[in-house]
Amino acid sequence: MAVNIPGIIAIVIFYLLILGIGLWAARRGAKKNPDGPESEDVMLAGRDIGLVVGMFTMTATWVGGGYINGTAEVIFDPAQGFIWCQAPFGYAISLVIGGLFFAKKMRAAGYVTMLDPFQRRYGDRMGGLLFIPALLGEVFWSAAILSALGATLKVVLELEINTAVIVSAAIAVFYTLFGGLYSVAYTDVIQLICIFLGLWISIPFALTNPLVSEIGTTTETRLLYTPVNASVYNRTFNQTETAGWYGTWDTTYTGVWIDYALLLMCGGVPWQVYFQRVLSSRSAHRAQVLSFTAAIGCVIMAIPAVLIGAIGASTDWPSTSYGKDPATEDPPQASLILPLVLQHLTPVWVSFFGLGAVSAAVMSSADSSILSASSMFSRNVYKLVFRQKASEREIIWVMRASIFVMGALATVLALTIKTIYGLWFLCSDLVFVILFPQLISVVYLQFTNTYGSLCGYIVGMVLRLCGGETIIGLPPAIKFPYFVEPETQLFPFRTLAMLCSFVTILLVSLLTQRLFKGGVIPLKYDIAGCYSPERERNGPKTTEVAMNDAGYPETAFPPEGKYTPYDTSKL
Repeated sequence: MAVNIPGIIAIVIFYLLILGIGLWAARRGAKKNPDGPESEDVMLAGRDIGLVVGMFTMTATWVGGGYINGTAEVIFDPAQGFIWCQAPFGYAISLVIGGLFFAKKMRAAGYVTMLDPFQRRYGDRMGGLLFIPALLGEVFWSAAILSALGATLKVVLELEINTAVIVSAAIAVFYTLFGGLYSVAYTDVIQLICIFLGLWISIPFALTNPLVSEIGTTTETRLLYTPVNASVYNRTFNQTETAGWYGTWDTTYTGVWIDYALLLMCGGVPWQVYFQRVLSSRSAHRAQVLSFTAAIGCVIMAIPAVLIGAIGASTDWPSTSYGKDPATEDPPQASLILPLVLQHLTPVWVSFFGLGAVSAAVMSSADSSILSASSMFSRNVYKLVFRQKASEREIIWVMRASIFVMGALATVLALTIKTIYGLWFLCSDLVFVILFPQLISVVYLQFTNTYGSLCGYIVGMVLRLCGGETIIGLPPAIKFPYFVEPETQLFPFRTLAMLCSFVTILLVSLLTQRLFKGGVIPLKYDIAGCYSPERERNGPKTTEVAMNDAGYPETAFPPEGKYTPYDTSKL
């Protein structure tokens, strides 16, 4: 395959567009702070994200290159289909759940990161433990995005994968380094516009391509084209009928479907990349509105990807310039169906826009995760654990160094680990199993304490790891009901692990509360300091309180009203 020169030109143009917008946003943010930015300005854009930009950047929490490519892949994959296309609806519902139950409370309390309430209630060390799954989720998500982008550019454009990944990561890190959330938010606007226009311009041309059957005729059944032999020069294919792009429902996998649905709906909430948008809103009410609006945006943005997946499933691939069926290649290339449709089923000038827009969108999806991980480290680990008296200037430089390190780490992982998606799936499971019950507890259950949090953390992690993960070769240590040899778990064990973690937090917190407050165990053994006289009188220590939470030392979540920083009348 020759190098796709128009595709390379398109990607260069769109990369420059994203870079230009990122740098312009950085300058715009700098003008608002002529004396130099504060750390909160970098992390949360001064809590001054407007309504329109807020709608775009909140939608871009989940809608990016991975979301679009993944949706098209599931629709095209003969083993899955629309029935298993859970991400658009699961993430949309997660935004609704976040808006209904968490956005208003978190924003009203004036927190800076998702981990602030955990450190305030459970202490710095427990906050550091909870930082681990949150960090791994963000870093592996960024690495998975970069890895997918590199594979796409290698196959579609014949570019060397290392160059593609390194250049993409460097651009994302560069403008994030100087602009923080300002740059991330404004590049999100361009990202979503590029995806929307690039895909919708392409779809009419792909649908009317003579090699594409009417997609309404391939909903139940479709054809697979398998080569007669392994020769690269072979042009003869056997045609076999398989399930259409609707997919088929197998009741055997009902538990698996429910498990993944709950993982997306509930596990999509406790991510710093989401709460960064929530906490940057001008008010608690607006944070809720943006969450609900983004849920609608998630569904709308998935429509073109669904159509492209259906188009791919309805195409006579051996007759195209690609010359083979992506579904029957070894290994299958279903993950590349979106760029393949754009390149081989549309005119050159159309693929120019489509490939450039999608590739730029994939690249810019990594920036928010890198910023999120860096924000949590610089604030919740460096400042609150190691350097409580660190100046604003010091925190900013630590954050910038963290952005560079996180970007470099994601790049190295993308280039060296072949099972990067498997690692991200495992980390996403840990976010669902560990962080979701912890978030419910810290927001709504005031009696929970450090002991319950730690025990729930351990129980959730052990049960999840014992369930195994086939993608990374982790064998199951516990065979849950309906287990199928050699290593298939049909029981929704992730949800079970999450519930066990939640129940453990409640029971251990109640038990330790009764033991310490009832005098059964002397307070000198309260090593976490949950019931020390000083804490009972004065509330959490300074380092456990959010940076701008001085107005509410008595509770992490004020019951009503917009948060007012430094309201000394309530001290």
